[in-house]
Amino acid sequence: MIGISKLYCGTVEPSDALRYGRHSSKLPSHLLQFSSDKRPVVVWNVTRRCNLKCVHCYAHAQDMTSFEDELSTEEGKKFLDDLADFKVPVILFSGGEPLVRKDLPELAEYAVKKGMRAVISTNGTLITSNKARMLKEIGLSYVGISLDGMEAVNDRFRGVKGAFKSAINGIRNCQEAGIKVGLRFTINKFNVDEIPNIFDLLEEMNIPRVCFYHLVYAGRGSGLVKDDLTHEETRSSVDLIIERTKLLHEKGIEKEVLTVDNHADGPYLYMKLLRENPERAKEVLELLKMNEGNNSGRGIGCVSWDGEVHADQFWRHYSFGNIRNRPFSEIWTDVSEPLLGKLKEKKLHVKDRCARCCWLDICGGNFRVRAEAVYGDVWAPDPACYLTDEEIA
Repeated sequence: MIGISKLYCGTVEPSDALRYGRHSSKLPSHLLQFSSDKRPVVVWNVTRRCNLKCVHCYAHAQDMTSFEDELSTEEGKKFLDDLADFKVPVILFSGGEPLVRKDLPELAEYAVKKGMRAVISTNGTLITSNKARMLKEIGLSYVGISLDGMEAVNDRFRGVKGAFKSAINGIRNCQEAGIKVGLRFTINKFNVDEIPNIFDLLEEMNIPRVCFYHLVYAGRGSGLVKDDLTHEETRSSVDLIIERTKLLHEKGIEKEVLTVDNHADGPYLYMKLLRENPERAKEVLELLKMNEGNNSGRGIGCVSWDGEVHADQFWRHYSFGNIRNRPFSEIWTDVSEPLLGKLKEKKLHVKDRCARCCWLDICGGNFRVRAEAVYGDVWAPDPACYLTDEEIA
């Protein structure tokens, strides 16, 4: 994650993270990315079921009554026990659509009682007033609701008419219940023009947070390489996000704006600041070094509905093991697993322009799964890196 508002608008200083000792157990959520111990944030895809049919779904989710091999409630609690003992700071319940699991509130409440921050990633369409109040009562920290634009564009991406209106109702229900709610938006050729509308929606509905995700070629999204932005289009979209964030800040409207899944955004933002505000650029470089760029297999991990452990939610084709056989904590720290061991030190293994890049320490080699999808080589350069040869020299 690259915090545009944190870095460009100066809402976070290096001293903010240092004050807490940079330990994940002590850092507030908005500073967690600057931790030094990199305890993994764990995404748990609690189900493959979903009530929508999103064209870019990394989980190949389907609208079915059940899938075989989903972890049971008791297996889930045992898993959460292990995460708590392992000092995992955040558990993100995702799917499919996590709210189709009837025991999700029970699992989330259990995680909170074990001392973890529990958040959910949802399409928002199933969040009724009662469900929102229940999630508030159990201590849920945050609800991220996915939108891909305004009504016509969103419903086309989501594959169900009425999905946009239902998601907006879900946002309102969260707000009325007092739960922090934010937006998640995946950028591609067909919705990039919706970015200004998303910023307008933040203002209109007083939504405090938005994450703009770059497209990752995985799941149903693996066939969408052709639908990704060109490098020039990506630069333009990041410029637009930066500019709209700056305008909000200048108006005194506090919003947390982040870009996700393309760590070239960090150096790009730094170089922009170096031209505009060299003093702030020095502070931003320090924060980017703390962030360390992509952390797949280190600072973020994923467990599927069937217990398989992955480097992140986009690596479903490669498993490090299953929590039914070994605890997550054991699997995650076993560097004898060939890929996991290399991901924990990926800067030693990346090739070509990634290996030569002067920003490697703050990008972390970007997304290996995108390199594999395009070139068939995990360690090849990330094809979505839009920095020029001159910029990385």
